[in-house]
Amino acid sequence: MESFSLEHSALMNPQLYKDSTEGYTPVLDSLMRHGLTFRAYANGKRSIEAIPAICSALPSLMPVEFINSPYVAQPISSLSNSLKPLGYYSIFYHGGLNGTMHFDAFARLAGFDEYKGKNEYQGPEAFDGKWGIFDEPFFQFMANDLSTHPQPFLSVFFSLSSHHPYTVPSKYKNRFKPGKLEIHQSIRYADYALGQFFKTASHQPWFKNTLFIITADHTSEAFSPYYLTLVGQHTIPLIFYLPNDSLRGFSSQIAQQTDIYPSVMDFINAKGSFIAFGRSVFDTTSIPFGISYLNQEYQLIYKNKYLRYFNDKVSGFYDLTQDSLQINNLANQQLPEEEEALRFLKAIIQQYNNRMIHHKLSIDQFDQP
Repeated sequence: MESFSLEHSALMNPQLYKDSTEGYTPVLDSLMRHGLTFRAYANGKRSIEAIPAICSALPSLMPVEFINSPYVAQPISSLSNSLKPLGYYSIFYHGGLNGTMHFDAFARLAGFDEYKGKNEYQGPEAFDGKWGIFDEPFFQFMANDLSTHPQPFLSVFFSLSSHHPYTVPSKYKNRFKPGKLEIHQSIRYADYALGQFFKTASHQPWFKNTLFIITADHTSEAFSPYYLTLVGQHTIPLIFYLPNDSLRGFSSQIAQQTDIYPSVMDFINAKGSFIAFGRSVFDTTSIPFGISYLNQEYQLIYKNKYLRYFNDKVSGFYDLTQDSLQINNLANQQLPEEEEALRFLKAIIQQYNNRMIHHKLSIDQFDQP
């Protein structure tokens, strides 16, 4: 969901809202109550960084986004590539103008069988005048279109209505009230569109057998102190939802967008190997972490500590359990926790750079079903 910061949720931020009616995402909050929910970490600050992170467990850890980099032509591991030998058909849906941020080209690289954008949309006239098709009609298009494809399938949907200039269909101008920020009215609309999708999807033959994963591409502008911090500027929801309510709870562990791919493969018990700069949220033996790269600075959340690494030096180290607003910088005090986090970060950077440069981002090997 475009720009769905966790700050928009009343359920996850009772200190910011008097009651649930003051929040901007009642549908998302309901899904959180019925799914497995994480306070997750976005691997970037731009949509073009989110898609490779979500679909390929590939964060953006260099000055240029992977999609715009000279390394983009190489084979990569991806959900669609890994699921294909297991019989899954894959479709990438985005209501934007075809070619926007090269999402269609990335979908081909990632092995999706189809990409469906504004050009492929079938439904009532619904162009928003800027980016593409409003969220509600495009969600409806996807809900019905999926039933025309063979099962099992993988579907990725990227919304757009909560992107600047935050246009809401004229018929809903009075229904969705403005909020504290300019984006809030469009967040209310996008959340409503998500709810309408689930209403339609619940009547489809594939609904009961589907794992739904809902997250954001990145955060939006913020109004509260925590969400104005660097960690807060990357804090998004991540929900794993099964219609039979068998996957529920609120996890205290950190998760990130690059965890989605390995989590799906773990959830379906797929046997094989692939490249992922993340971990399965269902794996109790691995250490949760979150990583990003912003303004030439690496940022890592590891064991409730927050490490910042700039120009080959530790620029910040914070204990998030005691200092959620990241005020007390503990960097360069020879703390063993800092040294451990730095080793972990350097190992990721080494693997990332080596695999990127030498075209080693794909070793997909999965057994036939």
